[in-house]
Amino acid sequence: MTRALLSFHGNGITGIKEFEDDFNVIRLFSAKDPEAEIQAHKDDVVAINCSVGHKITRKLIESLPNLEIIATFSVGLDHIDLEAAKERGIRVTNTPDVLSAETADTGLALLLATAKHIVVDDMYVRVGKWLNGDPPLGTSLTNKKVGIVGLGAIGAKVASRCAAFEMDVSYYGPREKIDQPYTYYSDIEKMAADVDFLILTCPAVPETINLVDANILQALGPRGILINIARGSIVDEPALIKALQNGVIAGAGLDVFANEPHVPVELFPMDNVVLLPHIGSATKETRDKMGRLVIDNIKAHFKGGKLLTPVI
Repeated sequence: MTRALLSFHGNGITGIKEFEDDFNVIRLFSAKDPEAEIQAHKDDVVAINCSVGHKITRKLIESLPNLEIIATFSVGLDHIDLEAAKERGIRVTNTPDVLSAETADTGLALLLATAKHIVVDDMYVRVGKWLNGDPPLGTSLTNKKVGIVGLGAIGAKVASRCAAFEMDVSYYGPREKIDQPYTYYSDIEKMAADVDFLILTCPAVPETINLVDANILQALGPRGILINIARGSIVDEPALIKALQNGVIAGAGLDVFANEPHVPVELFPMDNVVLLPHIGSATKETRDKMGRLVIDNIKAHFKGGKLLTPVI
């Protein structure tokens, strides 16, 4: 059997070439017929390299009888059927920590851009409107209250950045973290009602699907701004669209969506919304570190070593 690596993600050309000494690399990201490539090599595939947006389903896992490891170029795992992998004894790794600071920076960029109308005001200048008068005023961050949903690695870095802006930081999660100095809420709706900005950094798990629904948006209120750098599935998207259309909340900064890369067209004309194409960790430095982790985890597995960032 020729050992094959099924690559849904490029990880940079250098990263893919690094696998070629040990594997027959099946480049699904550039294949004309990915399904045909999978079928042609299904008995040889021992490893998968994937990312968010590449669904590693039970059906795919069960079709690869010799699969040993799935290494994802992401922190999130909602695109992988972990139960199916666990049943087969297939190892799964991700790329935590190395992208936490970068994603937190994107969250702050969205917060600033939305509150201070950065995108709209840039266009205001470009189309010549400034010649006719000043644009509407933005919203200050200083002394405002921010609630963070999920105070994990990314959430904690968002919190420290918000604190540097002299914001009053609180957080919601399944349990209080006694090592953190911020105010804890066990009720997300109560926190939403008490803050000016709600920032989502929690993982996409069954318990967080549509966690931010119409009730939470109503609690956030007409001066509130929602920032999502987590996953699109955490927000009830139709409810968010209605809330923005009807002035239930003041605005939103979104890096993630429920059906990426398809973004609801209703959001496009809204001046109070900033939209990004899921670029939370999208810098060369961070993506290089993520790619390195994917490569090192796969190599460690086949050398019989300890995985660097095991999930299962």
